Amino acid sequence: MAFALRLLFLLCGISGLLTGAWSFKKIQSKDNNCPKGWTRLDCFCYIFERDPRNFADAESVCNIMEGNLVSIHSLLESEFVRFLAAEGGNAIQFWTGLNDALLAEDYIWTDGTVNDFTNFQNDPPPDNNDDCVQLLQSDGEWVTADCTDLEQYVCIRDVRH
Repeated sequence: MAFALRLLFLLCGISGLLTGAWSFKKIQSKDNNCPKGWTRLDCFCYIFERDPRNFADAESVCNIMEGNLVSIHSLLESEFVRFLAAEGGNAIQFWTGLNDALLAEDYIWTDGTVNDFTNFQNDPPPDNNDDCVQLLQSDGEWVTADCTDLEQYVCIRDVRH
C-alpha cells in the first residue's frame, strides 16, 4: 500500500511538472475537478478556512468536506500553502495536519500519508505538551502548539475525476 501511494504521488508530481500545474496560479477553469472555492496544485485541492478552530474541530470540518488538515510533503507545497493562506486572510499561523498526540516525538499526518518532509523552526521540535503543528506565515517554518488553541487552517483533498 505504501509503495502504491508513493508511486501515485510520483506520477502526480511528474504529471504536474509536465503540465505546468506546479505554478502558484489559481486554477479557475471548469475542468480543474476541485469544488468551488478550492485551489488545485498537482493532484490535490486546497482551501484556507478563516474560522478559527481547535485542531480536532478543524480536522472534523476538513473531514466533512471529504478531506483532512493539510499534509505537506515538499518545500514547494509548503510555500504554496503559505501563499494560499496569505491570499485568503491575515493568519499569523495556522494548523497543518501534523501532530504527535498519539506518541510523543512521533509526528504523523491526519491523512495517514508518510511524514517525508518537515520544516520545524527548532529541529528536532521541543519535547513538550504541545502536540499539534502550525505553519508560521512569516517564514514558513513549523512550530508546535497546544491542540486546544483556536487557529485558522488549511484543508486538503484529492482531485475528483
